[in-house]
Amino acid sequence: MEDSYEAIRRLFIAINKIDGSYYFSSKHLGINENTLALLYALDDGGSHSQKQICEEWLIPKTTINTIVKELIADGYVTLVSGVRKREKIIRLTPEGQAYTKHLMKNFYRAEQEALKETLKLFSPDFIKAMEYFSTQLEKAFQTNILNDK
Repeated sequence: MEDSYEAIRRLFIAINKIDGSYYFSSKHLGINENTLALLYALDDGGSHSQKQICEEWLIPKTTINTIVKELIADGYVTLVSGVRKREKIIRLTPEGQAYTKHLMKNFYRAEQEALKETLKLFSPDFIKAMEYFSTQLEKAFQTNILNDK
């Protein structure tokens, strides 16, 4: 295997290209990338707490609050009380579902096309490997950087 520094560099560049693809595509459509991420998260049909979205999608709480307020004003999301007293659950309204379905259609098509092409050469296990790597990297950064005083 190639030297680990070069392997990490290649992964970092690939991840940046993925992030950049979403960023530039969202800008082209006139939507903020964090708004796109929130709508993407909500488009699974489930209900999600603001805290859950912040943790899973790594979007700051203040950013989520701002986006949610904008989307409420547009009629695309609603907030309901969660199980815990202060917890707020974000849900797409019917208008929000229609808007998100329209917005995400080309993103999902592009993702499916890219995945189909990737699976011609690689096993679906590459997804598990990326998930595992991201978890290990998060742990290592926590130990070596974030907890280092």
